[in-house]
Amino acid sequence: LWPGWALSSATLLSYLTGGEPWMIAVAMLIVMGASLTLAPVVYVALERLLLVKMVAVALLAVLAVALAIEPQSWEALPAGLSGIGGFPSQLGFALLFGAMVFAGGGGGQNLCQSNWIRDKGFGMGQYVPRLVSPITGVEEATPSGRAAFTFEPTPANMARWNRWWRFANVEQLITFTLVTLVTICLTSMLAHSVLYGQPNLPNNVSFLLIEGQRLSELVGRWFGALFWAIGAFSLFGAAMGIIDYTSRLAADVLKSTYMAGAAVSESRIYFFLVWGLVAIGCSILTVGMTQPLVLLVISACVGGLMMSIYSGLIIVLNRRELPTVVRMRSYRLAIMLWATLLFGVMAALTIWQQIQNLR
Repeated sequence: LWPGWALSSATLLSYLTGGEPWMIAVAMLIVMGASLTLAPVVYVALERLLLVKMVAVALLAVLAVALAIEPQSWEALPAGLSGIGGFPSQLGFALLFGAMVFAGGGGGQNLCQSNWIRDKGFGMGQYVPRLVSPITGVEEATPSGRAAFTFEPTPANMARWNRWWRFANVEQLITFTLVTLVTICLTSMLAHSVLYGQPNLPNNVSFLLIEGQRLSELVGRWFGALFWAIGAFSLFGAAMGIIDYTSRLAADVLKSTYMAGAAVSESRIYFFLVWGLVAIGCSILTVGMTQPLVLLVISACVGGLMMSIYSGLIIVLNRRELPTVVRMRSYRLAIMLWATLLFGVMAALTIWQQIQNLR
């Protein structure tokens, strides 16, 4: 509901083009809504956008290493990594909680992996219709029930399951964990190279304005412009992905649980949810909530509380509903319990701190 990513993207774009960021963000939200609901197959449009985003971010990373990151930043990297686990109390619980939630992928994005896999037609996803545009796509017949297709735990089926599960783990380890770690390190070192030690740096998105200006001075105007352009496009992709997965999850739950017998399709529910999110986001911006960091912290704190709740629910559903041979066990169960407690405690501390600030 809180369009912090779209407004951040618009703010970076305004450094290049001028204009009011909130007005650019409204236009962006409308473009996102149209892109998600007019593409014949929704996932295909999103996949192509994110592929371009990955290439753009990789290009920026390569150029940053070659042209902008100074040797002292490489030397400082081990010390920075050794500080993992420390508590930077000067940030406050809300900002720290938001950083934890959004470090890589947070909120509902983790829940949506299986939905995207479904739309790719992988595994059991081949038995469930993909989301398509009610306007330009061709809707497929929906099976009578979501639990209509299960696989028997025979040796042959379990061999296929284990092969798929290994592939899924390797894919997540490389394209999610490794890429996240590398890009966070590189962007941190880039900021360290050009801004470390400068006094009175702002604690908001205008930090990126100063960083882009410094990159223009040190490398060339083209690099500063490229930094803002790729940043704007990357955040645009994040905002579009958030609208997609929020609407996907809600449409899936509504159709399978509350509207199973209704004539309306999941794709049509998705269509209305997307435009509902766009309308709410535009309304929030129009009434004057135009500080990107404020919107991001609100959405992150709500997302973190949600992560604590759904982590606990995943444990319950996984242990109760799935066959024993595919249930989470050992260290995976321990990690899920840790996530439930961690995000729950951080959410409680953040709420407590905000109440104290109001007094």
